[in-house]
Amino acid sequence: LFGLGENEASQSMYPIVGDEAIMDQKSHGTTEKPVQKDLRWDCDVSTADRICCFNRHYAEFAGYWETTSFLKEAPRDEEITFYDSVTGKPLFIGP
Repeated sequence: LFGLGENEASQSMYPIVGDEAIMDQKSHGTTEKPVQKDLRWDCDVSTADRICCFNRHYAEFAGYWETTSFLKEAPRDEEITFYDSVTGKPLFIGP
């Protein structure tokens, strides 16, 4: 978990739980700005905006990610950085 060994992760401060105020109304739903217009993998901007900025429950419909170019474009043999769709800040590195 987050680059920590199993024992380290279980004794760490994760997960970080935020106060409900995080989701208070802001200038664009629950965020200050809409999602970026140039999202990777041909993600639909209006779907991303609805999920990221105007959503308290659930996410996109099941299988939506399969309609994107993620499977064609994402590297399979190296790490990939995933970014926040509103701020552009890195969120996590996978596989």
